[in-house]
Order: sequence, then structure tokens, then C-alpha cells
Amino acid sequence: MPIGLLKYGLARRYPARRQFPPERPLKPVYDIVIIGAGGHGLAAAYYLAKQWGLRNVCVLDKGWIAGGNTGRNTAIVRANYLTPEGVRFYAESVALFRELSQELDFNILYSERGHLTLAHTDAALRTARWRAEVNKHLGVSSELIGVDEIRRLCPVLNLSEEARYPVLGALYHPPGAIARHDAIAWGYARAAADMGVELHQHTEVTGIRRQGDRVVGVETNRGVISCARALQAVAGSSSRLAALAGFRLPIVTVPLQACVSQPLQPFLDPIVVSASLHCYVSQTPRGELVMGGAVDGYPLYQQRSTLDFKETLMSDLLELFPFLSEVKVLRQWAGIADMTPDFSPVMGETPLANYYIDAGWGTWGFKATPVCGKRMAETLATGAVPDLLRPFALQRFDSFRQLGERGAAAVGH
Repeated sequence: MPIGLLKYGLARRYPARRQFPPERPLKPVYDIVIIGAGGHGLAAAYYLAKQWGLRNVCVLDKGWIAGGNTGRNTAIVRANYLTPEGVRFYAESVALFRELSQELDFNILYSERGHLTLAHTDAALRTARWRAEVNKHLGVSSELIGVDEIRRLCPVLNLSEEARYPVLGALYHPPGAIARHDAIAWGYARAAADMGVELHQHTEVTGIRRQGDRVVGVETNRGVISCARALQAVAGSSSRLAALAGFRLPIVTVPLQACVSQPLQPFLDPIVVSASLHCYVSQTPRGELVMGGAVDGYPLYQQRSTLDFKETLMSDLLELFPFLSEVKVLRQWAGIADMTPDFSPVMGETPLANYYIDAGWGTWGFKATPVCGKRMAETLATGAVPDLLRPFALQRFDSFRQLGERGAAAVGH
């Protein structure tokens, strides 16, 4: 990346490169069809082409590249989960994120800040200690720290004992990071397209054609495509698309809101999360504060913002940073999150033999982008689910082998 920038800066001419190739007509047959041009779908397409040599692949989206939840999240990366299965999975994702700018030759603005999960109660402290021990056992850097260490890491945080919810300690995760969410999608899309993968925007899937327990084609608003295998990676629309394929998912779709402030002089290095207060905040390289909280408490498919969310979030955030009371909110938005009962994703096989799923991400899908793309590509290429994904199988809800990640995922962005 530095050498490329140097060559570009010293060049006499600057030929503009088209980000993506011109869109082609749909072919009648593809080896693999990926439904959803968000980060996960594009990453799967890239790894199929790069690692498995499968390039007769198309990615379909009813909107545009990164126009769904990928472009509507708060771009936090971490691996400090609670279950061993979750920690292993996200640890691999963090490792891939660290090398992604170099891998894609596309700057994703990856910035390690450290991640503080504040504890305001004895129960929260016990959970933080539990998570720290699980993390360390699996080689992930996390530790329970006291108020003095929190003050050193984040001196602007309100640590007064007179606060409504005094901070008693925190789970500190040094690898916690932020990245440019749409840059990751653009980087994967460009790299996949360079290897021959076709990207088809504004192409809505209207039906799934089946023969017995197999998918044989995908119906779209631009015609019918035959395929040998298909992957659905459509975030909040997962249940709707699964219904077209003829099966149900244990998923509830709810809005997830966030907002960003006007730019401020940089003052906040770590990512700060409070599950008790239902809020989190980080500061971008440009100075804006990116803020969010828990999902809305009712199912809905609309990407709308509410005054109630903003008022509640600001009230809680000012408990942690009282000096922000005069700061203006610049922009507010929402995505739609597909929540499973155990707050863990669904990846791998479905009741259809050649139809695979990447769903149930709730509030934590962005940070899984590279590992999910890599491992789902392996699944599509080989027909076998890797060991890393097996705990997240859809069948776990039939066998009651759920993964209880709520303690680390509910608001822990």
C-alpha cells in the first residue's frame, strides 16, 4: 500500500480507474449464486475466486453494493466474546481484518483502539471476569481492570462515585478496533470483480426454484438463473428469503438504530461500551462520535429513526461523558437486525442440499465479515461445513444446543 501511494504521487498522469466493471447481462447458468451484495456476500465471492478458483459466480442485490446493513453499522471489530465457539470464530476474523488492506490493496482505515466494556454492578463484574478467562484461555487478549486503569486509558470518562451508575471495573480488550465499513465492501467487490465474479445490482430475487430437496435456479426481476449452489446473505431479510426457499428460520427482525455527532477534536481513543446503560461510543478519525445502543423492542422491517431512541441514548451517554451536553447530533439512521434466540449467527447448511445460509447476525455481523466470507466460501467450494462453523448450524435449534452469547453481544458492539 505505501509503495502504491508513492508511485501514484510521483506519476505525471493520474488515470482514473473504474471502481467496478460495467454491468453485464445475466448469464443463464452460474456455478454459484450469492444473494446479497453486503460485506458477507462480497467476501464469500472474493474467497471463492481467490482461494478456490471458482469464478463463474454472480452476486445479486435488490439494491446496491453495501447499501444495506453493511453501510448502516457502527464499524466495530473485536473478539472478546463469551462462548469458546464465539471467541475462536471472531479471533480468526480479527486476524483477517488486520491484513485486509494489504490483501485487497484497498485502505479500509483499520485502527486498533482498545475496547472497554464497563461494569456497573457486581453481576457485570462477574461476567467480565468470566469473559476475560475464556478469552485468555483461547489466546485472545482481554483482562478485567479496575477504575484506576480505566482512568489511565480513558481520562475523560466520568468515574465519579456520585454518578447514578458508578463504574466498578471493565473488561479491557486491546485488539478492539474500528474500520471503514463501506470500504471493506468496496474492496472485496473490486477484488472479486477483477477475478471475474459478476456483480449485479438492482437485481431482486423473487423466487427460488427447487427440484425435490435441491435448488436448481433463482428467479429475479431480470430473468431466471440456473445454478449448482446458492448462498443467501441478506441480513434483516433472511426470514423472507428463506420463506421463498421453503423453510423457516428462528429469527426475529428488529430495527437497530445509531447516530453520529458533529466532528470534535479527538479526545476518545478506546471504544467504550456499557451494557447496563445500553449505549456505546467510539470516535472516528474525522472526529465524529459514533453512538448506538440496543435493538428496538419490537419486530419491524423499516429503516427509520425515532426520537425515543435518541433521547434515551443521550441520557445514558451523558452519564459517562457529561461534558458532551452541548454537542449536536449530525445524523441518525437504522438498520434491520436478524436476531436469533441465543444471540449467535446461523451459518452453513439448510434443509435444501445445495442452498447455504449466512444469517442471524443481529448486532454483530460487521466484525465477522472476513471470517464468514472465507469460511462460507470453503463450505460452498467443498460442500463440507468447516469445524469453525459447525457450532452455528441451523440444526442446533432442533437439538437444543444453543450458544448463549447474550452476555457478550446484546449491546457489546
